[in-house]
Amino acid sequence: MKRVAELTARRQLLLARCAQQRAELGERFAQLEDGPLGWIRAGAAAAATRPGRHPLAWVVAVAGLVLLQRPRQAVKLIGWTRTALTVLARVGEVMGVLSALRRAR
Repeated sequence: MKRVAELTARRQLLLARCAQQRAELGERFAQLEDGPLGWIRAGAAAAATRPGRHPLAWVVAVAGLVLLQRPRQAVKLIGWTRTALTVLARVGEVMGVLSALRRAR
């Protein structure tokens, strides 16, 4: 019973610390809005409302154009990626089996 009380007290302490850090982050973000880096947040908000302004959308568009120009390399890349993902999935399965065997000992 003593251990449960200790854990409950520790949990309350951690929750209080999280609330304090959350309030501190809120204050810092408010300062950034008005400070010299406020334009970054404004740009991120605009990018969220208009997908054409998002930098990742431009990267994907350029990658699509490059792949359309070279279809043979695109197919090769897709095949290589699929093979690599399959190998990684198998390695993950083997690691899971080995981990289960170690725990069984």
